[in-house]
Amino acid sequence: TNLGSIAKVQTGPFGSQLHEKDYVEQGTPIITVEHMGYGSIIEDNIPCVSESDTLRLKKFLLKTGDIVFSRVGSVDRSVLIKEYEDGWMFSGRCLRVRVTTNDILPTYLYYYFTQNSFRQYVRNNAVGATMPSLNSSILRRLKIIYPSISKQKQITEILSAVDDSLSNNRRRIQLLEEAARLLFREWFVYFRFPGHEKVHPIRKSNSNGVKIVDGVPKGWERIKFKDIISTIESGGRPKGGAIDEGIPSIGAENVNGIGRYDYSSEKYVPEEYYQNMKKGKVISKDVLLYKDGANIGRVTIVGYGFPHNKCCVNEHVFILRTKNNIQNWLYFFLSQDFIRQAVANLNSNCAQPGISQDKLSSLKIIFPDEEIVRLFDDVTESIVKQIFTLSIQNQKLAQARDLLLPPLMSGAIEV
Repeated sequence: TNLGSIAKVQTGPFGSQLHEKDYVEQGTPIITVEHMGYGSIIEDNIPCVSESDTLRLKKFLLKTGDIVFSRVGSVDRSVLIKEYEDGWMFSGRCLRVRVTTNDILPTYLYYYFTQNSFRQYVRNNAVGATMPSLNSSILRRLKIIYPSISKQKQITEILSAVDDSLSNNRRRIQLLEEAARLLFREWFVYFRFPGHEKVHPIRKSNSNGVKIVDGVPKGWERIKFKDIISTIESGGRPKGGAIDEGIPSIGAENVNGIGRYDYSSEKYVPEEYYQNMKKGKVISKDVLLYKDGANIGRVTIVGYGFPHNKCCVNEHVFILRTKNNIQNWLYFFLSQDFIRQAVANLNSNCAQPGISQDKLSSLKIIFPDEEIVRLFDDVTESIVKQIFTLSIQNQKLAQARDLLLPPLMSGAIEV
């Protein structure tokens, strides 16, 4: 049957109805393409709309069981709306699918959408050569096959058990990351680092002579980024571009915070090309920075076998290494919103956004007392390691689910 006969497909609000400048810090969260992973919503810096805009655009609110598709770019991406996201909104570059019949379970339909065969089917039906896109008419015409409700329930129970474990691990990762972020802000933004109580806020000195100078504790320096960095380098791709097997090549789409990686979107370079690379090979605890494109300044950190034991970066990503191996501090420093904005501001080319090694090297920063930086790096190491451990667990769980999905959907495995 056609999707349009079992579900209503709705395009998000057009630009004339809701502009990006209308987004606010607090209000109703709105799911944008940038915040859609494969099967999960990336909540970091998710925009919100005001109460008045929410009331005005209430037809674009989401309910538990809705499925949201990316309308442009990676058009095979979809997420199932859980109870937690009930009442959120979706943006104009997304499509909402809402089941209208009792013959199919929304959760089953979502799993149907996540099959590799269906995702390829969606990509084949998209329009646009350089930027694939979907519209509601295309989505409505797509063919859907489904078994009895009882079979659907049995299939979704099996797959949901795996997804529940994935969700629990993602939540643990978020909590661990937030704990490290809060510690960073306490020590390096609010200056409540170990020993801060020795610094008198009024006299701007203490009995031991520790002073606040130019708004920062004595011993903190105003330096350039290059003063703490030993390596800024990017990789490349062979002639003809990346390939579909070989050594994983990390692109900008996977530079999106700690512990997050979309294996389905990655590309590869040949082993021989990798061996001959003089720059761009990734090692454990490298910090990676998105250097050109729409999201300049986004960062991630890799390590302990996540996302791979052996991989490289392409030409859109910088590898950053510090002189004194303070990689945890570097990641959380670059993750601060005001630092990311400062990095983005280094771009001077509106037509082709991007930053050079020289410009990044010249970024002016305030560098704390190195003893405190070293302590932060050591304290957060166990947190970072736990995040990588949970992320590797999630990779294995996702692989198990993806192996189960086709035979369950086809009936090859009896339930």
